[in-house]
Amino acid sequence: MPVNFLSEDQRRRYGRFTGKPDEGQLAGSFHLDATARRRAMACNGARNRLGWALQLGTVRFLGTFLQDPEAVPPIVVEYVADQLGLDAAALAGYGQKQARWDHQEQIRSAYGYLPFGADQWFAMARWLYGRAWIGSQRPTLLFDLATARLVRRKILLPGVTILERLIAGVRERAEQRLGATLAAAPSPEQAKQLQQLVVIPAGRRVSELDRLRRSPRDCLRPRDR
Repeated sequence: MPVNFLSEDQRRRYGRFTGKPDEGQLAGSFHLDATARRRAMACNGARNRLGWALQLGTVRFLGTFLQDPEAVPPIVVEYVADQLGLDAAALAGYGQKQARWDHQEQIRSAYGYLPFGADQWFAMARWLYGRAWIGSQRPTLLFDLATARLVRRKILLPGVTILERLIAGVRERAEQRLGATLAAAPSPEQAKQLQQLVVIPAGRRVSELDRLRRSPRDCLRPRDR
């Protein structure tokens, strides 16, 4: 199968805000409990306090940190700022400050987020292989399921190409195994009979396999005899 199976729109949406989170999503990912508020307020200045809290909500919601932590919908900034008693405008310039990297490390350590390293790669490969072996799910569906699984398990999303190639490779291995399993199933006599199905007999225009593929009505057409 093609390695690059995602559309450009799917690539653009991966690990990014694609609209305004609804009330349930805001409460689920951007609500700050007492511990989160305390950690945010420990930062130096209103900009860093708001930026820290927004990065925590962002990684909960998207499963990754943004290259520009200010690239969040205004409704999210206002929701978080209100919890901290800050003005949403205080966030301006946070994305250009070194502190944003320090805050990401603090959040990873405090909340147990893991990078997508070798252990996570192999675990994801095993999980994908199991799904690919028992069913023929579309690669785009596997991509969405894998992304959701990583978010639930607090594993930071890898680059889109890494996950896309992993899924393509796993599906290819599963298909190769299925082909080998099916090829080994028939006995020698059965294999010989199957091979004869693709042979076009003398005086005919189609093979027996082509004839069997058609409906009974089509099989009786004189032109194929």
